[in-house]
Amino acid sequence: MTDKAVVNMLADAIEAAAVHNPNDSTAPVAILWPDPESQWLPLLPALRGALPRLLTLGDYDPDEWTGPAIWLRCVLDGAVSLAARPSGGSADLGTPVLYLPGVGRGDLASAEECPARLKPLVELQYRGTTWLHKNGKPWTPFAFLSSSDSLGLDVADDAGTKQALLRGIRKVGNATVASLSGRRLEAEDFDLLLADDLNRDVLVWLGGGDNGWDADQRGAFEALCRAKLALDPARDGTHEAALRLGQREGAWDAVWKRFAEAPSLYPGVEQQLRAATPSLFPEPRESWPTVNEQEEGQLRAALAGLGAETPAAARERILDLERSHGQRRGWVWESPLADALEHLATLADQTRNALGGMSPDEMAKTYSTDGWRVDAAALASLAAVRTSVDFGAIGNALDTVYQPWLANAAEHLQTLAEAEPIEAPSTAPAVEASTVVLFADGLRLDVGHLLRDKLTDRGRDVNVATGWAALPTVTATGKPAVSPIAGFLKGLAPDEDFSPNVADTGQTLNQDRLRKLLASASYQWLASSESGDPSGRAWTEDGALDHLGHASPTDIPGRIDEWTERAAERVEALLDAGWREVRIVTDHGWLWSPSALPKAKLPLHLTESRWARCAAIRGASRVETPTVPWHWNPEAHVAMAPGIACFKAGTQFAHGGLSLQEAVVPTLRVTAGVGRPATRVGIAEARWAGFRCRVRIEPPQQGLVVDIRTKPAAADSSVVSEPRASDEDGTARLLVEDDDYEGVSASVVVLGSDGTVLASEGTVVGGSQQ
Repeated sequence: MTDKAVVNMLADAIEAAAVHNPNDSTAPVAILWPDPESQWLPLLPALRGALPRLLTLGDYDPDEWTGPAIWLRCVLDGAVSLAARPSGGSADLGTPVLYLPGVGRGDLASAEECPARLKPLVELQYRGTTWLHKNGKPWTPFAFLSSSDSLGLDVADDAGTKQALLRGIRKVGNATVASLSGRRLEAEDFDLLLADDLNRDVLVWLGGGDNGWDADQRGAFEALCRAKLALDPARDGTHEAALRLGQREGAWDAVWKRFAEAPSLYPGVEQQLRAATPSLFPEPRESWPTVNEQEEGQLRAALAGLGAETPAAARERILDLERSHGQRRGWVWESPLADALEHLATLADQTRNALGGMSPDEMAKTYSTDGWRVDAAALASLAAVRTSVDFGAIGNALDTVYQPWLANAAEHLQTLAEAEPIEAPSTAPAVEASTVVLFADGLRLDVGHLLRDKLTDRGRDVNVATGWAALPTVTATGKPAVSPIAGFLKGLAPDEDFSPNVADTGQTLNQDRLRKLLASASYQWLASSESGDPSGRAWTEDGALDHLGHASPTDIPGRIDEWTERAAERVEALLDAGWREVRIVTDHGWLWSPSALPKAKLPLHLTESRWARCAAIRGASRVETPTVPWHWNPEAHVAMAPGIACFKAGTQFAHGGLSLQEAVVPTLRVTAGVGRPATRVGIAEARWAGFRCRVRIEPPQQGLVVDIRTKPAAADSSVVSEPRASDEDGTARLLVEDDDYEGVSASVVVLGSDGTVLASEGTVVGGSQQ
């Protein structure tokens, strides 16, 4: 269970409403958040710190980004500019969120029936998206806490508990999800949250808030401060309080720990600590944001200076910096360079030894085992930073350490390949029924492992195998080589794109002919949003990763996580649709560097076409660069750029050549996973007859365990005599023997073979109570 605060989980859930597939939809202009009973309104101050672009319908207050409907429309359409909000927020971050207190979804249903004050917002429901429960209703605090689609907490479903939850919603928002889990939450639990919380109150006051206190509450707060913290707020003020907080002595250590749990909830405290930082010997050092910034500056300068070092000296310097600065990753302050340094240290350690081997296959084995981690660390180090100056500092370190390692490995591989040419398999492995082949253009091995981790975290079984890509490592050659119709193709002479030919007709293979050949081999062609017929075989494609690399190579480190997340969701959707296996294949990897790769010369008159890393040789011309046999016709040779060089100057992202990064590619075979059904299950019916309950699962699946529990995730809270496995028609019959449970609120749960809760539905033992 997460240690994040409820308000941060709420912010994440709202922002997730904007997630979309850019291949078949445009980004929403805004997220509409209806709240007909204004139940979330007390959380607004905390939400403004957690949601960078939160706009609110209400009385005109531009400083807090609040105003009437027509003003909100002007903001979204760019007619009104937003100033920096005192409580935090940036007009440049994320999709705007329009919080609509007092507005229900139906209020915006049509322009004719919409209240006049809301008419400017009606059109946004078509260009934007609305944050709603899956039942189509606005999210309430009770639904958000209890629904299995959100926090999944065990909250009593009675009027008293719901009223107490609303009374204490501010306290609930600041609580961590972990602190609310593991027990049934009733009215008393939420009312207890309203009791005095001195540590939090001090932090809110210190940050410039007043907690909405009346005179009696403020008097109590000041008395508690004098008694427990030896601080008189009225006399000593916030400067003294910030100094005590940073020094963390006595009872102030508990206040600090409260702050460190979720510093974003107290946005004004950081500035107070800056102002109170002792000029001499600020201790403990991790308390003071200015100290952290000074050390970030020192680290930035050290990394920028690595360009004057040899690769070996730079590696040792990086490891020394890690010993000095690594501890700052445990501080509460943002330390992007310290975060990046963790990955640089991994890279420095693993590049001490060059990637060697006596044959190409030996090198490929070494790279497949651990060598890919260097590439992953290089990308991760740059993904950790956000500013151009930090990007430059990390890029300088990579130029000094990473580029030489890449070059040495590529040169050695090319030397070995002259004596022992590399050959990819001539045909792809057989594809069984109920398997969909997902072609991911440019899925480099390190990114493949990141995708594997995403899928494994979701409970899927993933097998990763590696092999050689077809040469040259470009899509027109490599994609058909891993397709099920490779046996229907042959090579004549390399054309401009290095495309093979259809064996029967001699026509150059293109996308349309590929589709027709797949259809003739009984493969369905699935668009990015289609799931097809899982009883057969299918082919589907994702070209976003390679497109991103070519279009915006500087951005690719920070976009890898986004791509793997979306790819994992696509695989999940296919498995949930009933496919037994998703086989992910690719055509090539790629070389990448934060600065331009070296330039190699190849006269244009010697080539028919020239790519960044390879070229089709014109006729019988002789070239001075390495050459390799073309995969589709070994009699035809292709020119390769030497080492990691490119035939085009200024290239950061490239493929087509011969390096481990380009030519050793993964194949991922993904299945549903132990204990997980091939499709999502739901509880269609839970019908009581006395103390017997008949449960029906949809779609029907045999062998899933059904139980009735007072706490869905806790096996020891079962109220039945024995959990039952579902029959072939998806039904299970359960008996509650203890009549003390009559009328008790519980949950019907469906479990996988490993005990994972696959579905749950609320019920009352014995049936509905009137």
